[in-house]
Amino acid sequence: MAVKRFKPVTPGTRFRVGADYSDVTTNVPEKSLVVNVNTRSGGRNHSGKMTMRYLGGGHKQAYRLIDFKRNKFDIPAKVATIEYDPNRSARIALLHFVDGEKRYMIAPAGLTVGMTVISGDAVAPEIGNTLPLKSIPLGSLIYNIELNPGQGGVIARSAGTYAQLAARDGKYAVIKLPSGETRMILSTCLATIGTVSNAEKANEVLGKAGRKRWLGRRPRVRGVAMNPVDHPMGGGEGRASGGHPRSRKGLLAKGYKTRDKKKASDRYIIERRKK
Repeated sequence: MAVKRFKPVTPGTRFRVGADYSDVTTNVPEKSLVVNVNTRSGGRNHSGKMTMRYLGGGHKQAYRLIDFKRNKFDIPAKVATIEYDPNRSARIALLHFVDGEKRYMIAPAGLTVGMTVISGDAVAPEIGNTLPLKSIPLGSLIYNIELNPGQGGVIARSAGTYAQLAARDGKYAVIKLPSGETRMILSTCLATIGTVSNAEKANEVLGKAGRKRWLGRRPRVRGVAMNPVDHPMGGGEGRASGGHPRSRKGLLAKGYKTRDKKKASDRYIIERRKK
């Protein structure tokens, strides 16, 4: 996949950098794996109160059911299509299993139509295959990693991300995460070999405010541009800086630690993420 620049025939295309979708093989999703999920809340909770600002609108989307668990063991599947998914930054791949079942998976970079992928304890550590961490060679690049056995992959799922299997220590595997954090995960947890597709996503430029609205994002207002009644950093004569950076509720920002000092998972973290 690559990105392309547009001729500036309109103000919105002057700075736009978009995907060329050369890796996408079809624009028709598998009907049996698509459901309509009304996720457009506009930032309101069940009683209609706005609890998240700057959300609303956006194009209608159909949700593709993704197999994050990859728990169909020792049954090979052929990659039928590589598809665009409006709900995530990565591409997805449609798998046709030999027993007739169809599932979607997050497509790794380098996966093409016609290739075969498989999950299992003793399968080859090749792109798209899913294995327990105890069976993956040290130094391998992995994605879609479970935190708890059977939970399904929750780590390294967005476009271009990956983690690295650094070491093993008893029943744990030591993983270097995309954030730079190094932590221990049970070696019975599953992970998929490879890096997530669509790495060029980071180079895309929307080009105009309207494209942001199509994604369901409303304009974000800076705190220093508000009145004192609306934000702790609001008010003042002229362009006042607003004092210490803080949230709307007065919680300090820019370095103030909010993580619980007694959080149970701290004992699994070997090295915190880089600032």
